[in-house]
Parts: sequence; structure tokens; C-alpha cells
Amino acid sequence: MSTTCEHVAGLTPVEPSTTEGCEDCLREGTSWVHLRLCLSCGHVGCCDSSPQRHATKHFQAVGHPVMRSFEPGEDWRWCFVDEAVV
Repeated sequence: MSTTCEHVAGLTPVEPSTTEGCEDCLREGTSWVHLRLCLSCGHVGCCDSSPQRHATKHFQAVGHPVMRSFEPGEDWRWCFVDEAVV
């Protein structure tokens, strides 16, 4: 079930930092499963099913609350603060 939260209110369009994959995995030479796009800064990180979980690590490091799927055909968003699809 999708909800809304206060963290989506100020979001503006962002450009992805890369379209090649998880920017951290690309730098480290590691692999990913699915990609997530930070809706605050455009960081592209890997999902929690990926070994390195870079999207979650990005939230923990900088506090940007909302990410969306960066997979073709998917448009859902996740708020890390509220732990909800928004």
C-alpha cells in the first residue's frame, strides 16, 4: 500500500549521477542486483538485495530520505525515514 509523507513535498527532478549502474559498485568493481535513485541528489546506488547495499548506505551517510527504483518500467518510491512506499 502506498502512502505519502512529508519528505516527498520538496522534491524536484534530479539527474542521475550515472546511467551505467551503481556508482559505488562501479568504482569498487563489485556487482549489484537492482538500482535506486536518490531523489535529493541523483546518487545511483544498489538495493538491499545487492551485496553492498549502497542506496541504504547513502541514506545513512547523508540522510537523503527518498529514493525511487531506477529499474526500467518501475516508478515506486521509498522513504527511509518513514519506512514506507510513498
